Amino acid sequence: MKTVKLGFIPLHRYPFDEKWGVEIRRRVVESVSEIQGVQLIYPSEDLTKMGLVWDDDDAEKVAELFRRERIDGLLIGTMTFGDELAGVRVAEEFKGYPIAVFGTKEPELLPGGFRRSDSFCGTLSLTSGLYRRGIPFTFLGLFFPEEDAFKKRVETFARAAAIMSKFIGARIGLIGPRPERFETVTFNEAEMVRRFKQRVVHESLLSVVEEARALSDNDPEIKRVLEEMKRMIDISQVSSEALLKMAKLEVVLRKLAEDRRLSAMGIRCWTEIQRYYGISPCFVMGRLTQSGIMCSCEVDIYGALTMLVQYEASLETTPPHFIDWTIQHPKDPNVFLAWHCGNAPPSLVCTRCPAALRYHSIMYRDVGVERAYGTAEFRLKPGPVTICRLVEYGGEFKMLITRGEALEEEAEFRGSWVWVRVSGLDRLYRTLVEEGFVHHASLIHGDYVEPIAEACNMLDIRTVIL
Repeated sequence: MKTVKLGFIPLHRYPFDEKWGVEIRRRVVESVSEIQGVQLIYPSEDLTKMGLVWDDDDAEKVAELFRRERIDGLLIGTMTFGDELAGVRVAEEFKGYPIAVFGTKEPELLPGGFRRSDSFCGTLSLTSGLYRRGIPFTFLGLFFPEEDAFKKRVETFARAAAIMSKFIGARIGLIGPRPERFETVTFNEAEMVRRFKQRVVHESLLSVVEEARALSDNDPEIKRVLEEMKRMIDISQVSSEALLKMAKLEVVLRKLAEDRRLSAMGIRCWTEIQRYYGISPCFVMGRLTQSGIMCSCEVDIYGALTMLVQYEASLETTPPHFIDWTIQHPKDPNVFLAWHCGNAPPSLVCTRCPAALRYHSIMYRDVGVERAYGTAEFRLKPGPVTICRLVEYGGEFKMLITRGEALEEEAEFRGSWVWVRVSGLDRLYRTLVEEGFVHHASLIHGDYVEPIAEACNMLDIRTVIL
């Protein structure tokens, strides 16, 4: 599981109750420590007085701590009224990072009616300062740290921060040109650069194939990949020659991802690679996705970015499956077939379901069966899923986000697939059509609607949530 580092700023202001400030700081730290995948970086009592942030000097010390620790986002809390200038000063240093603000609920009044905290008043001072400076932030709410609602909001924010940390500046490999008749996967490289500092790294499919051909059959890395493949899936229907070509292709793509620092790739997966190299790359793409290198079909760059968003929302614990929206269930009007040719990560196979390497159920018509092997064919496991799709029109990016339930229902299909029930399929289909969403999407097991929506909000990507 990926660890998200959040820089925690426990703000305090004299003359409010510093003992309460110290206590509530401790309770925040203890509460957040219970959230898997989240690490708080915060000032110690040696760095600032009582471990609280009182003034500009403390702000500079804390900013340096956060830079040194390479935080992923800021969590600013008013332990008491809080000094807004100290909080704003740190936020100025980390403008562009995910920033969340929360206030703390009030303890009992001191004798004589004195307020010990007055946190919300200080929260307003802080947030107005952020607003004045044009520093984006999200407001979590007012909590006692032990409340489940607080932990849930921090977890959601941390997952959104994980998404932003990989989405901003992402490097996406483009392996070969898009299929000429698939205008659906066009992308706006200039807007990706301008809006998100992303780079599309162009690579020739021919050079990838030639590098794979040049590898020795006895290369130790090739042998390791072959053994992994054999343990992972039934290979009985595939020749040793085809399997060797798959292993070589995987080694070359992994090296490419490492050398060019790629988070994801869009791959030209038909029909040149079948004709001139002799396999389908689907199983290789599923294995790469499972290992953390997102791979979309048909050179779909926005599709690869959608996969990356979902993978980071899971804190890199669950690989997504790059799917087509396909047919409606013949009996259940709210169930559709989530399908693709054979690119699903092998870890997603359902329990006790057969999983085998086979020939491509579509491409064989053009290239012949012997040149089409390489699809991983199985039904995916059941459970809650999140389905997303990023698109862009005229410089506006928007993300479809919806929940579903992958079903444990058998059927006779080739490829990698699962029936998925959603709430109101007709409405979903209509939204896809009327909002310009394309036939590709990404499906991930688990409910990640909230962190994906929060990340999109921070990235200024319009959400379409169903």
